[in-house]
Amino acid sequence: MKIVILGAGVTGSSVASALASEENDIVVIDFKQQLLDALKERFDIATVTGNAAHPTVLEQAGLDTADMVIAVTDRDETNMLACMIINTLYSRPKTIARVRAIDYLKNPKLFGPAGIPVDIVISPEQMVMESIRNLIDFPGVLHISDFAEGLVRLFSVKVVNGGFLTGKRINDVKERLADGKIRVVAIFRQGVPQAVDGEAIVATGDEVFFVAPRNEVRRVLKALDKLEAPLNRIIIAGGGHIGKRLALALENDHHVKIIEKDPVRAKKIANDLEHTVVLRGDCVDDTLLLDESIDNTDLFCAITDNDGVNIISASLAKNLGARKAICLLNHVSYSKLLPGTGIDVAVLPNQETLGSILKHVRRGDVAQVSSLCGGTAEAIEAIAHRSGGPHSVVGQRVDSIKFPAGIVMGALIRQQQVIPIHHDTVFEEGDHVIMFAREKKLVAEIEKIFQPLQP
Repeated sequence: MKIVILGAGVTGSSVASALASEENDIVVIDFKQQLLDALKERFDIATVTGNAAHPTVLEQAGLDTADMVIAVTDRDETNMLACMIINTLYSRPKTIARVRAIDYLKNPKLFGPAGIPVDIVISPEQMVMESIRNLIDFPGVLHISDFAEGLVRLFSVKVVNGGFLTGKRINDVKERLADGKIRVVAIFRQGVPQAVDGEAIVATGDEVFFVAPRNEVRRVLKALDKLEAPLNRIIIAGGGHIGKRLALALENDHHVKIIEKDPVRAKKIANDLEHTVVLRGDCVDDTLLLDESIDNTDLFCAITDNDGVNIISASLAKNLGARKAICLLNHVSYSKLLPGTGIDVAVLPNQETLGSILKHVRRGDVAQVSSLCGGTAEAIEAIAHRSGGPHSVVGQRVDSIKFPAGIVMGALIRQQQVIPIHHDTVFEEGDHVIMFAREKKLVAEIEKIFQPLQP
């Protein structure tokens, strides 16, 4: 597939990294030559220097033969204008555009049939906000994402010394949960995936991934001794797009404060938020944190646009007595700095964005993708079809299909109902199958097995 990426910033680079490793033909456009040079040093891709919304630059990138355009420059207006130009001059490429500003997104007519011609609009800030909101709703988890339109959830927990999971076999965990719809799909030990079978032993420090029906998640956490007290008193460091969205989502049910350093931005969001206390100040100022009773705060959420500030402020807040701390990191490599800081969870915006893009790139009939563990693993929701070829899963038992080791069945949704998936389960047309691929190279096998019949 030929994919043109507009923007070589943090998001564009992470998308290029993920797609270049999957035998796609990638072209990246940006006006900053140094960013393009850095990408070319790492990956076998083509680059074009210039404004991504200029027709001559788009022509140099070969838009006439492109299958997809992913517009993720740092300006919403550039992304939308580029898609308009592409729609006018070219008929082939599917367009995906990142739009960040709430003012654009709250007007759905802008992207309707008579509006700006963008096939798929993605809002990383909205996705990150929803991810953090899920972490607040389910304290005790490291990651949580929805599949099958919310019927099923994938979530992970950290194994702590002396907890129920420590030293247990997977079979012991299954007995405790006593529900065939709840499955352990992955174990990561120091970032390395482990084999998942009944005899596998869970160790302290492991990250264990579960798939469960949405209404069973709280019961599972309770059974694992991972259900924590609600997070009611929340301080948000950073009043940008994500911080404002999060405050809007929380302020009616939680006690929320925002710390924002920019006086203009602080005044603006104070006018937009009805029940949130907006403080103008520095989130790494320990005096300010102590004045705002950080030691009685349930959650400190560091989501400024500076990774270093996020790490320092979240670590400081935890050291001063905050019960939990969440830290937003745009650079996944910075997550290596977190051990010993006390920070409970790192949220990776580019990982959230990548999943929303990959589901449109996958060659099978894929409804949802969640990029996990720094992009090294994926959870995929694929739809079963009669492909007319030798790889169709429809009509076959699970144990008759040669899934490679490392692909684990998580859940089966049939006619909007979650049903247990066992070795003798027979796939039917239209089944939604949620699988965990503990290594990205295994995704190609899922694509092949769930390839729909071509017209």
